[in-house]
Formats: sequence, C-alpha cells, structure tokens
Amino acid sequence: MKNNLEEIESQLNLLPPALGLKLISELFPGKVTFSSSLGQEDQVITQLIAFQNLKIQIFSLDTGRLFPETLELLARTEAKFKTKIRVYYPETAAVENLVDANGINGFYDSVDNRKSCCFVRKVEPLRRALAGNEIWVTGLRAEQSANRSEMKRIEWDEGNQILKYNPLLDWSFDEMVAYIETNKIPYNSLHDKGFVSIGCAPCTRAILPEEDARAGRWWWEDSKKECGLHAK
Repeated sequence: MKNNLEEIESQLNLLPPALGLKLISELFPGKVTFSSSLGQEDQVITQLIAFQNLKIQIFSLDTGRLFPETLELLARTEAKFKTKIRVYYPETAAVENLVDANGINGFYDSVDNRKSCCFVRKVEPLRRALAGNEIWVTGLRAEQSANRSEMKRIEWDEGNQILKYNPLLDWSFDEMVAYIETNKIPYNSLHDKGFVSIGCAPCTRAILPEEDARAGRWWWEDSKKECGLHAK
C-alpha cells in the first residue's frame, strides 16, 4: 500500500471529495472504513457515502461519556440516510480498571490520566474497528488546528498501520456549513450553542468567538488538543 501512496495521492488531489471516495472504494473493495464522530465534517462524508451508495463501512465510537445530543444524532443520521453505523464500545474491564485507578473524572487531574482515559475509551476501540481494513477515511480539515494543517490528503498512519484518507482536508468551515445547509444534512444541535468540536461531555465546552476551533476540547490543559486517534 505504501508503495502506491504517491500515485494514489496524485489522483485524489484532482478529485472532489465525492469522486475521491468513489475512487477509494473501487481501488480497495471491502477494505475501506469511515470513522464518524458525528461532527459536521463527518456528517458531510456520511452523506457523500450514502448518496452514492458506496461500499464503505461507517462506524462510530461510543466512549460511554458522550452527550445525549450526539447519541440522538446517531439515530437521526441512520434514519435520514437509510444506512447502518456500527458502534464500537470500550472494553468493560478496561473501563472498570481505569475508573478504579483514577476515579470517575480522573482525567482532570493530569495529562497522563486524560490520555489514559482516551486510550481506553477511544484508541483501543478504534484499533478494533480498523482491523482488517486498508483505508481509513476521516473528516479531518487542515484549518482545524496547527498540527492538522500539515496533514496530506492521503497518508500512511504509522500508529495504526493503515492508509488514512482525508477527503475534506482543504475545505473551509464556511464551505462545510454551506454544504450542510444546502443538502439539509442533520447535525448536532450543540453546534448552535457554540460547540464546534464535540467529544465526550466532561471534556468539551462551547468556545468564544475569538477562540480556536479546538479550544473547547480538554480546555483545562495546555496540549495539542488531540486524543491519540490521529497520532502518526
């Protein structure tokens, strides 16, 4: 896969997201999976997959600490697009051990505790979801944060040993919102309350107009605002 990366990238750079997703599904039949956190970017990609009836599996991670609005959106999305989103959960024993060691909200106490929580609730389930696939489709956009601005449209993810395709990489926030409005795509009601990037309820807050889009995630710490899912 890595040997063909440059050739695939050159093709994808010439295609809009819809055609890029179609190409990827044809090049890697039955080996493409899309991780949706049900954010606005992911809702766009879900619509593009469903509209074209592409053979791309869609999955989501339920950490056990999500907002009710997020879970409600999952149900609305499946109904709207007549598609099935497979949900992966953290291992019960791992969660019990984590809470026993650090407390129910121990992630507030240190960056290490927070990363441990993210690993148990997100990273490990993600690895199970990606197993057996060759392409991982994501909703990452370059303007979301400084560390995402250096990403390529398709790149090798060393941590997960898989090619990662970012079809909306060069889309602006305004372009994304306009597409959602035009195509009447369901989205999380929390977006209308100042929540831009939405994760687990205890770790997400609304942002102020002048703040970075990722400022509402893990706001109590000074970090790169990543949980480990997209570490290279």
